[in-house]
Amino acid sequence: MRLEGKVALITGAATGVLGSTMGFGGASAWLFAREGAKVVLADINDGLGEQTAGQMRDDGFDATYLHLDVTREQDWADAFQATVAAYGKLDVLVNNAGTSARTTVDETTEEIWDAQMDVHAKGVFLGTKHAIPFMRKVGGGSIIIVSSMYGIVGSPTVTAYHAAKGASRLFAKAAAMQYAKENIRVNSVHPGYADTPLTEQYFSDPERRRWLIGRTPVGRLGKAEDIANGILYLASDESQWVTGSELVIDGGVTAQ
Repeated sequence: MRLEGKVALITGAATGVLGSTMGFGGASAWLFAREGAKVVLADINDGLGEQTAGQMRDDGFDATYLHLDVTREQDWADAFQATVAAYGKLDVLVNNAGTSARTTVDETTEEIWDAQMDVHAKGVFLGTKHAIPFMRKVGGGSIIIVSSMYGIVGSPTVTAYHAAKGASRLFAKAAAMQYAKENIRVNSVHPGYADTPLTEQYFSDPERRRWLIGRTPVGRLGKAEDIANGILYLASDESQWVTGSELVIDGGVTAQ
């Protein structure tokens, strides 16, 4: 019970339906609940989110679903108020919501650029900003930002995604320095190529899949659970001396 007594809000957590491919947020929600946390799942996919939370409750866990568009400040304020009204406090925030856009620099429109920045940079900023006052009230907390290995290194495409994930990576370090003395820890997680609902269609092409596995020294693509285990560590008190760090979970891709 590594999170016993803790209350966690996880964005992008709708994709946790049992029997389907899970996303990082959905897998984290199940893992957090099994480790004793009360979990608030937040997303814009209300149907899937309610289904996931319902399955968790059916299994005896304390889980709630909330609609949350991470690009809207009022949604964040409302989500934290609802979390504290239901559970009395906030200990952990997982900024996981994400999208993708596979375009090179010259193919990237202003709309694509803004959309990526809104979700991955602005959304992370708003969530962190509104979580801090609630974490102060309980003497600290853990904020985990799900960036990407593509927030560290480049690739032949996803230009705006790179820029936005790189922004969230450095934002985590800035926030970590600003709130360390208040026992509010901020760290980033950097997944590599992993099977999720977001990558399912793109990774299903056999030739592309072989290329991705060939680039991964461990010899397989990641699973949502691989990333969720790292998120769990950063949420738990086991990482109480860890802040401003980057946890790369990529099967060795960026070690090359």
